[in-house]
Amino acid sequence: MAKLTIVKEGDDTLRKVCRPVTEITPKIERLLDDMLQTMHEAEGVGLAAPQVGILRRIAIVETEPGTVYELINPEIIFTEGEQIGSEGCLSSPGDYGIVTRPMTVTVRAMNRKGETVCYTGSELLARAFCHEIDHLDGVLFKDKASRMLPAEEIRRRK
Repeated sequence: MAKLTIVKEGDDTLRKVCRPVTEITPKIERLLDDMLQTMHEAEGVGLAAPQVGILRRIAIVETEPGTVYELINPEIIFTEGEQIGSEGCLSSPGDYGIVTRPMTVTVRAMNRKGETVCYTGSELLARAFCHEIDHLDGVLFKDKASRMLPAEEIRRRK
């Protein structure tokens, strides 16, 4: 496995719509592994392929240690409720904003075996699914933030 470089806000890659994956290859499997390692080293809970410069519809999420969701060509097929909370991004280090997301979402995707899978998550997991899928469409959390948090408020929340 190799650690990848996380693309920072301002890089055009983050604003592009990603292409679907048409075939699961060893290169795609290696990308999933490398993305997981990169996310762990950056202490994140999610990472999308465009954040490492790859314009493919691939994301990983791990809000609970050891439970990794590998999402290939993910789509949100159900939402319910609403949650409002602070959100940040590995591509915008140190920046946080208040974002409204669904309380519960169901995502349909392929796994690394090419099988169709569905995952339902609430609270942080739902937020992470939405955040990473937004990346695949060139959308950043700041685009959806009702307001950005000043540095002193971020320190108080930690």
